[in-house]
Amino acid sequence: MSRTIVRTGAAAIAAVLLPLTAVPAAYADPAPDPTANWQDPTALTREATAIAERAAAKRQGSRAKSAVPATAELDAAVDALVADGATGVTARVETPELEWSGAGGVREAGKAKAAKDGDRFHIASNTKTLIATLVMQEVERGTWALDTPADDVLPGTFPAGVTIEHLLSHRSGAPRGPEELLLTRIDDPSSWEQFIDAVGQHYSEAEHLAAMRSAGWLFEPGTGFSYSNYGYVALGVMLEKETGQELDDLLRRRIFKPAGAHRSDYPETSHNRGPFLEGAVMTDPTGWQALTDLDPSVFHASGAGTGTTRDLASLNEALLTGELVSPASVEAMLPPLAGSADPAYGLGIYRVDDPCVAGEYLYGHDGAHFGTQSINWSSRDGSRQITLAWTGRDYTGATEPPYDLGLLLEPMLLATC
Repeated sequence: MSRTIVRTGAAAIAAVLLPLTAVPAAYADPAPDPTANWQDPTALTREATAIAERAAAKRQGSRAKSAVPATAELDAAVDALVADGATGVTARVETPELEWSGAGGVREAGKAKAAKDGDRFHIASNTKTLIATLVMQEVERGTWALDTPADDVLPGTFPAGVTIEHLLSHRSGAPRGPEELLLTRIDDPSSWEQFIDAVGQHYSEAEHLAAMRSAGWLFEPGTGFSYSNYGYVALGVMLEKETGQELDDLLRRRIFKPAGAHRSDYPETSHNRGPFLEGAVMTDPTGWQALTDLDPSVFHASGAGTGTTRDLASLNEALLTGELVSPASVEAMLPPLAGSADPAYGLGIYRVDDPCVAGEYLYGHDGAHFGTQSINWSSRDGSRQITLAWTGRDYTGATEPPYDLGLLLEPMLLATC
């Protein structure tokens, strides 16, 4: 089944938002979340950061070039991750001396077609770096400043004090999302059948923003860090309102085309064109279940993008080398802001230890879709990159993960040295 997104214009969004009750002046703990076990938006970041720290420690302890994995070892690492339980994998390492790509497992759980290194996949929250880049382009054009009050752009949407920078850095206090929105389509939060049906339905941007409002703010803007998908949906709406253009057009003209990311997309339907690494979930111990009908409107600007490992690497390199925004804008995006030590998050991008150079960092993002996860990191100069996507997310509540991501991520990191 394929569903089409009906784009919601600024006027329609305002019509939905304005009748809502005023944003509360007080900030209180939100009500208990019945979907708390569905996903932890920073769990992957914390896991991957720990693997990067481990790789850095191993590299610093052994400076010998022989400590750097060869391509045969990287191929074996892909196989090891699949043998350990991942459904499908596609991976890439690029350095001045090495360009390697590999793939393993299957494109879809329960099917025999092998995954390939050029397969497309849901890049999920890697989309946030692209949205942040568009926002920085508008800052350079003078449309906004980082300290522009967000409510000046979308009146009646945000509490006083929320700025564009707060939304970019997840320091606005906005709730996480889209759990509250999904619950409007689910009678029993413990039912995985209802959950899977819900993520295949269409949600307008206005519904996202209404859910953000009704869930309540978590803290005063600028006083903490809380990862918010709703905040990036709002940034997408702000971009469309100010430019008069839809996000798919903005991304194609301003981001994908100049970066050479020719197979990336901001899709309008749940149909995945071309060879695609489909997500998979485990909701009970019987095994992986394919997720093939995920509507992009579940995440909108917070995570609706699709792409390949080659494209993600090209996008990160183009950003870090100043091809998409000015070097000054890049420097503004990279430093972690107060309150975001875990992860070390800047403006739509975060950093982890560079295993090759003590005291330096790799920059990028990760993405955790419901059945697909990915990582895209580059050295500051864009010359060394790792990009990895894999399918299979365990929602059974098991105490041990179904596979060890470090089996592949650690040797990939070391291969950049």
